[in-house]
Amino acid sequence: MDHWFSGALIFIVLWWLIIFMVLPFGVRPSTDEEMEPGQEPGAPHKPMLWRKMAICTVITAVIWVIVYFISETGLISFRPD
Repeated sequence: MDHWFSGALIFIVLWWLIIFMVLPFGVRPSTDEEMEPGQEPGAPHKPMLWRKMAICTVITAVIWVIVYFISETGLISFRPD
């Protein structure tokens, strides 16, 4: 497996872990005036998904760079000797 492929897989796994941590931030339920017919009462009023995905991507990139640095400098070895 190529080195860049492993890095991409680590980024994807980290991104999915972090998105599930970021999704609940700032969520508030809709009030009766804001609800449309057929809307689920527990659905968030403004989920701000694009903002949350951008925040998640930035956090993931920072963590990924830290993991890459640790791996490349040999502070922690993830490969058998």
